[in-house]
Amino acid sequence: MTTTEKRTMLTIVTESVIENMLLADLDRLGVRGYTVTDARGRGSRGVRDANWDEAANIRIEVICTRELAEALLAHLQKHYYANYAMVSCLHEVEVVRAEKF
Repeated sequence: MTTTEKRTMLTIVTESVIENMLLADLDRLGVRGYTVTDARGRGSRGVRDANWDEAANIRIEVICTRELAEALLAHLQKHYYANYAMVSCLHEVEVVRAEKF
């Protein structure tokens, strides 16, 4: 049987124009790794279809401890939510090789 451990995944969907700034913050705040993908969808600010760079969205996923995930979420709320289209959520996940996170 494979042994797993619980961690928390922080998922962030936001405007691609702030990707570099946001990733620098994640690095500075102690994130060991993340995944960035293009994202499309519709929400309170309308359709984000990536037909032009200013309308492109990204999805960032970070797996880490619950404490770090909550600190990251607080940072996002304080520094980004008022000025950028951004949604974030926390998920409890089970991982193999927990030392990587």
